[in-house]
Amino acid sequence: MIIRGLETAANGMQALIDQNDSTANNVANVNTVGFKKQSLIFQNIYNSNVIQKDSQTDENKSVGELSVGSRVQKLTYDFSQGTLDKTGNPFDLAIQGDGFFKIQSNDGDISYTRNGSFTMNNNGELVTKDGEYVLDVRNRKIKIKTNDVVMHSLNDIIINEDGQIELNNEGNRITMQKIGIFDFSNKEDMICIGGSQFKPIDPNTNKELKAEKFSVEQGSLEMSNANTVNEMIKTINTSRNYEALSKVVKSSGDTLTTAIKVGRI
Repeated sequence: MIIRGLETAANGMQALIDQNDSTANNVANVNTVGFKKQSLIFQNIYNSNVIQKDSQTDENKSVGELSVGSRVQKLTYDFSQGTLDKTGNPFDLAIQGDGFFKIQSNDGDISYTRNGSFTMNNNGELVTKDGEYVLDVRNRKIKIKTNDVVMHSLNDIIINEDGQIELNNEGNRITMQKIGIFDFSNKEDMICIGGSQFKPIDPNTNKELKAEKFSVEQGSLEMSNANTVNEMIKTINTSRNYEALSKVVKSSGDTLTTAIKVGRI
């Protein structure tokens, strides 16, 4: 039982280390645009069946199960809405409601993000700050054509709530491409690939859908949905639990040392 106690406490301490790492990542990204906080789901490693001998029948009988610790089952993300920060930049876009912007890297890889901090490259294409392309509803690169159009400033570029891009040409609006807003039915199947970008683990079972309940707000950015105070409280609770388990390990170790000494005598 002493060894089992050590094993259980050690498993619990490892789970708390994983929890603390997850919390630390949330704290580090409280100011990251489009960041979605992560959390861990734990499961029992296995339950040990506790046997007790019946004093009357001298037979062993089960009196229940005892957990021998937990481990991380999976990492999940909270896709709840983050607060919007108004920037006034016409290429800063925030999604209110469901959906993601669809991004294509220079290598052709597809990812999805809530980080709408975009800009226009030298070719007039709408891109992320890392130069990745923003795609429209038909999966095409978005090119803002300003040739032969009188523009007084970038504020003449208007992006409507449905993602439709328009140019205000001396009071006449010229319709251009529509930014694609896509969603997934099973967000628990999404993984983060860095930079507030996500992709489905299995695109065949969790297929891309056109988002429906959303609105695009131009001149704003969606900030991280991680809360510093809540994450710090988690850190404190994790530290207390870790300290309690470390005392269990020390106590079990002392008992084991004593038992070994007695056995030698």
